[in-house]
Amino acid sequence: MAKASDNPKAVPEALIAKFQVDRLLKQDQQGRRITLLGTIDGQQGILTAERAAFATESLGVLRAFHAAVTRIKNLGDNDIYRWYLASSNGASQASDEAQHDLKLNLIWPCTEQHIKKYSDQQVRMVTETPAIYKDHVRPFMQAKREEGRLNWVFNILEGRTEQEDVIMRDDGHGPEDAFLMLPDLNWDRKTMSSLHLLALLHRRDIWSLRDLRKSHIPWLRYLRQRVLEATVSMYPDLEQDQLKLYVHYQPTYYHFHIHVVNVMLEAGATQATGKAFGLENLISQLETMSGGDDASLADVDLTYYLGEASELWTDIFAPLKQDAQPKTL
Repeated sequence: MAKASDNPKAVPEALIAKFQVDRLLKQDQQGRRITLLGTIDGQQGILTAERAAFATESLGVLRAFHAAVTRIKNLGDNDIYRWYLASSNGASQASDEAQHDLKLNLIWPCTEQHIKKYSDQQVRMVTETPAIYKDHVRPFMQAKREEGRLNWVFNILEGRTEQEDVIMRDDGHGPEDAFLMLPDLNWDRKTMSSLHLLALLHRRDIWSLRDLRKSHIPWLRYLRQRVLEATVSMYPDLEQDQLKLYVHYQPTYYHFHIHVVNVMLEAGATQATGKAFGLENLISQLETMSGGDDASLADVDLTYYLGEASELWTDIFAPLKQDAQPKTL
């Protein structure tokens, strides 16, 4: 009879098949890695499984991946944005729910700006002074708003699209208080550890955190509390202190909105320093600012990062770094 030591690979490989799953210990990497508690021959063990990285070594491999995508289920669409669940297992006959191992986002038709945003690129840290904001960044924001890039936001707010996804509407004490909440397009809508929601404001005078003033403090506190209450009401397994609220600067679109995520969601680039600004910290900063009710976050320096392909870098901050004149919009 052969001993285990005679075939060092046989026993380790056999152990995986013998593993008896008892329960899930943890799910992380936005659902791509799980840690299981179980037993082998009556002794407890821990098994961690992580999905392999996508193969990208050739165009043929990428096309083969695309050809294998099946069981596509639309989760929603708005303007040029669409998102789905799908299977990467080709012709598998298992149930749809069991086979939805992919979350797909489609932007179509996309613009050159989309291509730049989603391309791999170096990033730079920049400091935006009040003067740079007033003279260059604010006009840039206005130009982008006038290009129609907020159509999908207004479609939601005005009830034309995604109404089945709205999980809460709050009219507040008047039009300036009103907001709604819906799932972020990057959330699969079922994994609580990666919960990601958006709170969209109805008012259109606040483009970004730069527009927040001391006079907005009571409203921001009201907004924060209502967002927390709505989230735990919709998802009763969560408590308020398990939620993180933040805003982006620079944001993807210039209409003020708040991100609501599970604190267990691993902090990727969208939650990194230089991108995400905690809502509570913004309120505190406004409270401690000198000046009257008109004092605002437009009056402070903000340091954040930009991709080298972004227009803010190429048209404004790169020229400023070279002591050149930024591009005129």
